[in-house]
Amino acid sequence: MKRMKNDIIIVGGGLNGPALALAAAQAGFTVTIIDSLTVPVQKDPAFDGRSYALALTSMRLLRGIGIWPQIAGNAQPMLEIKVTDGRAGEGPSPWMMHFDHAEIEEGPMGYLVEDRHLRRAFLDAMAADDRITHLAGKTVVGQTETPGGVTVTLASGQTLDATLLIGSDGRKSGTAERAGIKRTGWDYGQTAVVCAVAHDKPHGGIAHQFFMPAGPLAILPLTGNRSSIVWSEKTPRATALMALDDADFLAALKPAFGSFLGDISLTGARFSYPLNLTLANSLIADRVALIGDAAHGIHPIAGQGLNAGLRDVAALADVLVTARSRGEDIGSAQTLARYQEWRRFDTATLALATDTFNRLFSNDNPLIRAARDIGMGLINSAPGLRRGFMRQAAGLHGDLPKLMQG
Repeated sequence: MKRMKNDIIIVGGGLNGPALALAAAQAGFTVTIIDSLTVPVQKDPAFDGRSYALALTSMRLLRGIGIWPQIAGNAQPMLEIKVTDGRAGEGPSPWMMHFDHAEIEEGPMGYLVEDRHLRRAFLDAMAADDRITHLAGKTVVGQTETPGGVTVTLASGQTLDATLLIGSDGRKSGTAERAGIKRTGWDYGQTAVVCAVAHDKPHGGIAHQFFMPAGPLAILPLTGNRSSIVWSEKTPRATALMALDDADFLAALKPAFGSFLGDISLTGARFSYPLNLTLANSLIADRVALIGDAAHGIHPIAGQGLNAGLRDVAALADVLVTARSRGEDIGSAQTLARYQEWRRFDTATLALATDTFNRLFSNDNPLIRAARDIGMGLINSAPGLRRGFMRQAAGLHGDLPKLMQG
Protein backbone atom coordinates (compact mmCIF):
# COMPACT_ATOMS: atom_id res chain seq x y z
CA MET A 1 0.00 0.00 0.00
CA LYS A 2 1.16 3.55 -0.74
CA ARG A 3 2.12 5.53 2.35
CA MET A 4 0.87 9.10 2.59
CA LYS A 5 2.76 11.75 4.58
CA ASN A 6 1.17 15.02 5.62
CA ASP A 7 1.72 17.66 8.26
CA ILE A 8 -1.67 16.88 9.81
CA ILE A 9 -4.13 13.99 9.76
CA ILE A 10 -7.67 14.74 10.91
CA VAL A 11 -10.00 11.88 11.83
CA GLY A 12 -13.64 12.91 11.47
CA GLY A 13 -15.39 14.63 8.58
CA GLY A 14 -18.35 16.32 10.27
CA LEU A 15 -17.98 20.11 10.48
CA ASN A 16 -15.12 20.86 12.88
CA GLY A 17 -12.71 18.56 11.05
CA PRO A 18 -13.22 20.20 7.65
CA ALA A 19 -13.05 23.67 9.24
CA LEU A 20 -9.64 22.84 10.71
CA ALA A 21 -8.51 21.22 7.44
CA LEU A 22 -9.31 24.42 5.54
CA ALA A 23 -7.78 26.72 8.17
CA ALA A 24 -4.60 24.64 8.27
CA ALA A 25 -4.33 24.24 4.48
CA GLN A 26 -4.79 27.96 3.91
CA ALA A 27 -1.93 28.52 6.38
CA GLY A 28 0.28 26.28 4.25
CA PHE A 29 0.01 22.91 5.99
CA THR A 30 -0.74 19.71 4.09
CA VAL A 31 -3.72 17.85 5.52
CA THR A 32 -5.41 14.48 5.12
CA ILE A 33 -8.93 14.22 6.51
CA ILE A 34 -10.39 10.75 7.05
CA ASP A 35 -14.17 10.51 6.92
CA SER A 36 -16.24 7.40 7.58
CA LEU A 37 -19.09 8.70 5.39
CA THR A 38 -19.04 8.96 1.62
CA VAL A 39 -19.51 12.26 -0.20
CA PRO A 40 -22.82 11.28 -1.92
CA VAL A 41 -24.36 10.45 1.46
CA GLN A 42 -23.26 13.77 2.94
CA LYS A 43 -24.46 15.79 -0.04
CA ASP A 44 -27.94 14.26 0.08
CA PRO A 45 -30.28 17.17 0.99
CA ALA A 46 -32.20 14.81 3.29
CA PHE A 47 -29.01 13.63 5.04
CA ASP A 48 -29.70 15.41 8.35
CA GLY A 49 -32.36 17.59 9.92
CA ARG A 50 -30.06 19.61 12.13
CA SER A 51 -29.53 23.36 12.03
CA TYR A 52 -26.89 25.27 13.92
CA ALA A 53 -26.96 28.57 15.78
CA LEU A 54 -23.63 30.00 14.67
CA ALA A 55 -22.31 32.70 16.99
CA LEU A 56 -21.02 35.91 15.42
CA THR A 57 -17.44 34.80 16.04
CA SER A 58 -18.11 31.46 14.33
CA MET A 59 -19.38 33.36 11.30
CA ARG A 60 -16.11 35.32 11.30
CA LEU A 61 -14.13 32.07 11.25
CA LEU A 62 -16.21 30.71 8.36
CA ARG A 63 -15.69 33.98 6.51
CA GLY A 64 -11.94 33.77 7.19
CA ILE A 65 -11.65 30.29 5.65
CA GLY A 66 -13.81 31.17 2.65
CA ILE A 67 -16.95 29.25 3.57
CA TRP A 68 -19.30 32.09 4.51
CA PRO A 69 -19.90 33.46 0.98
CA GLN A 70 -21.19 30.01 -0.04
CA ILE A 71 -23.76 29.80 2.76
CA ALA A 72 -24.65 33.43 3.53
CA GLY A 73 -27.71 33.29 1.29
CA ASN A 74 -29.08 30.40 3.35
CA ALA A 75 -28.24 31.95 6.73
CA GLN A 76 -30.93 33.55 8.91
CA PRO A 77 -29.67 36.37 11.17
CA MET A 78 -30.60 35.89 14.84
CA LEU A 79 -31.80 39.34 15.88
CA GLU A 80 -33.40 38.56 19.23
CA ILE A 81 -33.46 35.76 21.82
CA LYS A 82 -36.39 35.25 24.18
CA VAL A 83 -35.99 32.87 27.13
CA THR A 84 -39.12 31.87 29.03
CA ASP A 85 -40.26 29.27 31.56
CA GLY A 86 -43.54 27.38 31.73
CA ARG A 87 -45.52 24.23 31.05
CA ALA A 88 -46.94 22.98 27.78
CA GLY A 89 -50.44 24.31 27.21
CA GLU A 90 -50.17 26.99 29.91
CA GLY A 91 -48.14 29.58 28.02
CA PRO A 92 -44.90 31.18 29.18
CA SER A 93 -44.19 32.65 32.59
CA PRO A 94 -44.40 36.47 32.76
CA TRP A 95 -40.74 36.42 33.86
CA MET A 96 -38.36 36.21 30.92
CA MET A 97 -35.03 37.24 29.45
CA HIS A 98 -35.09 39.22 26.21
CA PHE A 99 -31.90 39.89 24.26
CA ASP A 100 -31.93 42.29 21.29
CA HIS A 101 -28.93 42.51 18.99
CA ALA A 102 -29.38 46.29 18.77
CA GLU A 103 -27.83 46.53 22.25
CA ILE A 104 -24.41 45.42 20.98
CA GLU A 105 -22.38 47.18 18.30
CA GLU A 106 -21.16 44.21 16.31
CA GLY A 107 -24.47 43.25 14.64
CA PRO A 108 -26.56 40.05 14.84
CA MET A 109 -25.62 37.76 17.74
CA GLY A 110 -25.48 34.87 15.32
CA TYR A 111 -27.01 33.07 12.38
CA LEU A 112 -29.07 29.91 11.87
CA VAL A 113 -27.72 27.67 9.11
CA GLU A 114 -28.92 24.22 8.12
CA ASP A 115 -26.47 21.32 8.30
CA ARG A 116 -27.01 20.42 4.64
CA HIS A 117 -25.78 23.84 3.45
CA LEU A 118 -22.76 23.88 5.76
CA ARG A 119 -21.70 20.36 4.90
CA ARG A 120 -21.94 20.89 1.13
CA ALA A 121 -19.89 24.09 1.36
CA PHE A 122 -17.15 22.33 3.33
CA LEU A 123 -17.02 19.39 0.91
CA ASP A 124 -16.76 21.70 -2.10
CA ALA A 125 -14.07 23.86 -0.48
CA MET A 126 -11.95 20.84 0.49
CA ALA A 127 -12.22 19.40 -3.01
CA ALA A 128 -10.94 22.70 -4.43
CA ASP A 129 -7.81 22.83 -2.20
CA ASP A 130 -4.91 20.70 -3.42
CA ARG A 131 -3.29 20.78 0.03
CA ILE A 132 -6.19 18.72 1.40
CA THR A 133 -6.63 15.00 0.74
CA HIS A 134 -10.16 13.91 1.63
CA LEU A 135 -10.45 10.17 2.21
CA ALA A 136 -14.20 9.53 2.30
CA GLY A 137 -15.78 6.22 3.30
CA LYS A 138 -12.67 5.20 5.26
CA THR A 139 -12.31 3.94 8.83
CA VAL A 140 -9.31 4.24 11.15
CA VAL A 141 -8.39 1.08 13.07
CA GLY A 142 -5.01 2.02 14.53
CA GLN A 143 -2.62 4.85 15.41
CA THR A 144 0.98 4.65 16.57
CA GLU A 145 3.40 7.32 17.69
CA THR A 146 6.64 7.25 15.69
CA PRO A 147 9.88 9.25 16.03
CA GLY A 148 8.81 12.78 15.14
CA GLY A 149 5.32 11.80 14.04
CA VAL A 150 2.37 9.43 14.06
CA THR A 151 1.20 6.61 11.80
CA VAL A 152 -2.49 5.93 11.21
CA THR A 153 -3.77 2.61 9.86
CA LEU A 154 -7.04 2.32 7.91
CA ALA A 155 -9.33 -0.69 7.81
CA SER A 156 -8.16 -1.25 4.23
CA GLY A 157 -4.60 -1.75 5.49
CA GLN A 158 -3.36 1.56 4.10
CA THR A 159 -1.08 3.55 6.41
CA LEU A 160 -0.66 7.30 6.58
CA ASP A 161 2.07 9.32 8.29
CA ALA A 162 1.87 12.81 9.75
CA THR A 163 3.48 15.09 12.29
CA LEU A 164 0.21 15.62 14.18
CA LEU A 165 -3.05 13.67 14.55
CA ILE A 166 -6.32 15.47 15.29
CA GLY A 167 -9.34 13.67 16.73
CA SER A 168 -12.57 15.24 15.48
CA ASP A 169 -14.51 11.98 15.60
CA GLY A 170 -17.30 12.72 18.05
CA ARG A 171 -18.29 11.87 21.60
CA LYS A 172 -17.14 8.27 21.28
CA SER A 173 -13.84 9.30 19.77
CA GLY A 174 -11.75 6.34 18.68
CA THR A 175 -8.77 8.70 18.38
CA ALA A 176 -9.05 9.63 22.06
CA GLU A 177 -9.55 6.01 23.11
CA ARG A 178 -6.54 4.77 21.15
CA ALA A 179 -4.46 7.58 22.68
CA GLY A 180 -5.42 6.41 26.18
CA ILE A 181 -7.47 9.54 26.97
CA LYS A 182 -10.22 8.77 29.47
CA ARG A 183 -13.56 10.55 29.63
CA THR A 184 -15.78 11.96 32.36
CA GLY A 185 -19.52 12.41 31.99
CA TRP A 186 -23.03 11.18 32.47
CA ASP A 187 -26.30 10.62 30.66
CA TYR A 188 -29.12 13.13 31.13
CA GLY A 189 -31.91 10.64 30.49
CA GLN A 190 -33.07 13.07 27.81
CA THR A 191 -33.29 12.82 24.03
CA ALA A 192 -33.48 15.74 21.60
CA VAL A 193 -36.15 15.45 18.92
CA VAL A 194 -35.10 17.60 15.97
CA CYS A 195 -37.21 18.75 13.04
CA ALA A 196 -38.22 21.83 11.06
CA VAL A 197 -41.63 23.42 10.77
CA ALA A 198 -43.22 25.89 8.41
CA HIS A 199 -45.55 28.48 9.93
CA ASP A 200 -48.05 31.10 8.78
CA LYS A 201 -46.50 34.16 10.44
CA PRO A 202 -42.95 35.54 10.05
CA HIS A 203 -40.61 34.85 12.98
CA GLY A 204 -38.83 38.20 12.79
CA GLY A 205 -35.43 36.59 13.33
CA ILE A 206 -36.34 35.79 16.96
CA ALA A 207 -35.03 32.64 18.64
CA HIS A 208 -37.10 31.22 21.50
CA GLN A 209 -35.91 28.99 24.33
CA PHE A 210 -38.88 27.68 26.29
CA PHE A 211 -37.99 25.76 29.45
CA MET A 212 -40.40 23.00 30.39
CA PRO A 213 -40.17 20.46 33.24
CA ALA A 214 -38.91 17.60 31.04
CA GLY A 215 -36.40 19.72 29.12
CA PRO A 216 -36.06 22.82 26.94
CA LEU A 217 -37.83 23.48 23.65
CA ALA A 218 -35.82 25.65 21.26
CA ILE A 219 -37.59 27.34 18.34
CA LEU A 220 -34.90 28.75 16.07
CA PRO A 221 -35.56 30.95 13.01
CA LEU A 222 -34.60 29.59 9.60
CA THR A 223 -34.86 31.40 6.27
CA GLY A 224 -38.42 32.07 5.13
CA ASN A 225 -41.37 31.24 7.36
CA ARG A 226 -39.61 28.21 8.83
CA SER A 227 -38.14 27.35 12.21
CA SER A 228 -35.89 24.61 13.50
CA ILE A 229 -37.17 22.69 16.54
CA VAL A 230 -34.92 21.13 19.17
CA TRP A 231 -37.28 19.50 21.67
CA SER A 232 -35.53 17.91 24.65
CA GLU A 233 -37.71 15.35 26.42
CA LYS A 234 -37.26 12.45 28.80
CA THR A 235 -36.02 9.58 26.66
CA PRO A 236 -39.13 7.33 26.94
CA ARG A 237 -41.34 10.26 25.92
CA ALA A 238 -39.00 11.19 23.06
CA THR A 239 -39.03 7.59 21.82
CA ALA A 240 -42.81 7.66 21.83
CA LEU A 241 -42.84 10.98 19.94
CA MET A 242 -40.55 9.60 17.26
CA ALA A 243 -42.89 6.63 16.77
CA LEU A 244 -45.89 8.88 16.00
CA ASP A 245 -47.00 9.66 12.48
CA ASP A 246 -46.64 13.28 11.35
CA ALA A 247 -50.19 14.31 12.25
CA ASP A 248 -50.00 12.91 15.77
CA PHE A 249 -46.52 14.35 16.27
CA LEU A 250 -47.78 17.81 15.32
CA ALA A 251 -50.71 17.38 17.72
CA ALA A 252 -48.20 16.65 20.50
CA LEU A 253 -45.91 19.55 19.53
CA LYS A 254 -48.53 22.29 19.22
CA PRO A 255 -49.35 22.66 22.97
CA ALA A 256 -45.65 23.22 23.68
CA PHE A 257 -45.03 25.34 20.56
CA GLY A 258 -48.04 27.60 21.06
CA SER A 259 -49.89 29.65 18.45
CA PHE A 260 -47.71 32.78 18.24
CA LEU A 261 -46.53 31.90 14.70
CA GLY A 262 -49.93 30.73 13.49
CA ASP A 263 -50.58 27.26 12.13
CA ILE A 264 -47.53 25.00 11.80
CA SER A 265 -46.69 22.05 9.56
CA LEU A 266 -43.73 19.70 9.38
CA THR A 267 -41.18 20.22 6.63
CA GLY A 268 -38.62 17.47 6.19
CA ALA A 269 -37.85 14.50 8.38
CA ARG A 270 -37.53 14.09 12.16
CA PHE A 271 -34.38 12.99 13.93
CA SER A 272 -33.45 12.21 17.52
CA TYR A 273 -30.20 12.39 19.47
CA PRO A 274 -29.52 11.12 23.01
CA LEU A 275 -28.24 13.84 25.30
CA ASN A 276 -25.26 13.43 27.58
CA LEU A 277 -22.21 15.20 28.92
CA THR A 278 -18.84 13.72 27.99
CA LEU A 279 -15.55 15.53 28.58
CA ALA A 280 -12.12 14.23 27.61
CA ASN A 281 -9.90 14.27 30.69
CA SER A 282 -7.18 15.76 28.49
CA LEU A 283 -7.39 17.58 25.16
CA ILE A 284 -3.97 16.28 24.14
CA ALA A 285 -1.75 13.18 24.17
CA ASP A 286 1.53 12.34 22.42
CA ARG A 287 1.20 13.75 18.90
CA VAL A 288 -2.60 13.97 19.35
CA ALA A 289 -5.06 16.84 19.90
CA LEU A 290 -8.85 16.67 20.24
CA ILE A 291 -11.40 19.17 18.95
CA GLY A 292 -15.19 19.48 18.99
CA ASP A 293 -17.31 16.73 20.52
CA ALA A 294 -14.26 14.48 20.77
CA ALA A 295 -12.98 16.96 23.37
CA HIS A 296 -16.26 18.13 24.93
CA GLY A 297 -19.77 16.89 24.19
CA ILE A 298 -22.26 19.15 25.99
CA HIS A 299 -26.03 19.63 26.32
CA PRO A 300 -27.53 21.67 23.44
CA ILE A 301 -29.41 23.90 25.90
CA ALA A 302 -27.54 27.03 24.78
CA GLY A 303 -26.82 25.90 21.23
CA GLN A 304 -23.08 26.26 21.82
CA GLY A 305 -21.78 22.81 20.82
CA LEU A 306 -20.58 23.66 17.31
CA ASN A 307 -19.44 27.12 18.41
CA ALA A 308 -17.22 25.58 21.08
CA GLY A 309 -15.77 23.23 18.48
CA LEU A 310 -15.05 26.10 16.09
CA ARG A 311 -13.27 27.95 18.90
CA ASP A 312 -11.09 24.84 19.24
CA VAL A 313 -10.40 25.03 15.51
CA ALA A 314 -9.46 28.71 15.59
CA ALA A 315 -7.30 28.35 18.70
CA LEU A 316 -5.45 25.27 17.40
CA ALA A 317 -4.86 26.93 14.02
CA ASP A 318 -3.34 29.92 15.86
CA VAL A 319 -1.11 27.67 17.94
CA LEU A 320 0.12 25.67 14.94
CA VAL A 321 0.87 28.74 12.81
CA THR A 322 2.77 30.35 15.70
CA ALA A 323 4.75 27.16 16.35
CA ARG A 324 5.77 26.88 12.71
CA SER A 325 6.82 30.55 12.59
CA ARG A 326 9.15 29.86 15.54
CA GLY A 327 10.60 26.77 13.89
CA GLU A 328 8.96 24.48 16.46
CA ASP A 329 7.59 20.97 15.98
CA ILE A 330 3.81 21.35 15.53
CA GLY A 331 3.20 17.97 17.18
CA SER A 332 5.49 18.49 20.18
CA ALA A 333 4.24 18.31 23.75
CA GLN A 334 5.14 21.98 24.24
CA THR A 335 3.09 23.10 21.24
CA LEU A 336 0.05 21.02 22.15
CA ALA A 337 0.23 22.16 25.80
CA ARG A 338 -0.38 25.73 24.61
CA TYR A 339 -3.54 24.59 22.84
CA GLN A 340 -4.79 22.78 25.93
CA GLU A 341 -4.02 25.73 28.18
CA TRP A 342 -5.95 28.05 25.86
CA ARG A 343 -9.06 25.90 25.56
CA ARG A 344 -9.32 23.84 28.75
CA PHE A 345 -10.86 26.44 31.07
CA ASP A 346 -13.35 27.73 28.50
CA THR A 347 -14.63 24.26 27.59
CA ALA A 348 -14.89 23.15 31.23
CA THR A 349 -16.75 26.34 32.14
CA LEU A 350 -19.18 25.93 29.24
CA ALA A 351 -19.83 22.30 30.18
CA LEU A 352 -20.51 23.28 33.79
CA ALA A 353 -22.83 26.12 32.73
CA THR A 354 -24.91 23.97 30.35
CA ASP A 355 -25.11 21.14 32.90
CA THR A 356 -26.22 23.54 35.64
CA PHE A 357 -28.79 25.24 33.44
CA ASN A 358 -30.26 21.92 32.38
CA ARG A 359 -30.55 20.72 35.98
CA LEU A 360 -31.96 24.04 37.15
CA PHE A 361 -34.61 24.31 34.44
CA SER A 362 -35.51 20.68 33.70
CA ASN A 363 -37.65 20.22 36.78
CA ASP A 364 -40.97 21.41 38.15
CA ASN A 365 -40.05 22.11 41.77
CA PRO A 366 -42.16 25.18 42.65
CA LEU A 367 -39.46 26.79 44.82
CA ILE A 368 -36.75 26.34 42.19
CA ARG A 369 -39.13 27.50 39.50
CA ALA A 370 -39.92 30.69 41.45
CA ALA A 371 -36.24 31.38 42.06
CA ARG A 372 -35.24 30.91 38.43
CA ASP A 373 -38.12 33.07 37.18
CA ILE A 374 -37.14 35.89 39.52
CA GLY A 375 -33.51 35.46 38.45
CA MET A 376 -34.45 35.80 34.79
CA GLY A 377 -36.47 38.89 35.59
CA LEU A 378 -33.56 40.48 37.44
CA ILE A 379 -31.14 39.78 34.59
CA ASN A 380 -33.60 41.19 32.08
CA SER A 381 -33.97 44.40 34.11
CA ALA A 382 -30.19 44.99 34.35
CA PRO A 383 -28.78 46.37 31.06
CA GLY A 384 -25.18 45.52 31.98
CA LEU A 385 -25.98 41.89 32.77
CA ARG A 386 -28.20 41.59 29.71
CA ARG A 387 -25.47 42.98 27.48
CA GLY A 388 -22.95 40.58 29.02
CA PHE A 389 -25.18 37.60 28.22
CA MET A 390 -25.60 38.82 24.64
CA ARG A 391 -21.86 39.18 24.12
CA GLN A 392 -21.41 35.68 25.53
CA ALA A 393 -24.01 34.31 23.10
CA ALA A 394 -22.22 36.08 20.23
CA GLY A 395 -18.92 34.49 21.28
CA LEU A 396 -17.38 37.88 22.11
CA HIS A 397 -15.66 36.80 25.31
CA GLY A 398 -12.26 35.65 26.42
CA ASP A 399 -9.05 35.54 24.38
CA LEU A 400 -10.32 35.35 20.80
CA PRO A 401 -8.18 33.54 18.21
CA LYS A 402 -7.22 35.57 15.15
CA LEU A 403 -9.78 33.88 12.88
CA MET A 404 -12.55 35.02 15.23
CA GLN A 405 -11.47 38.61 15.70
CA GLY A 406 -13.10 39.86 12.53
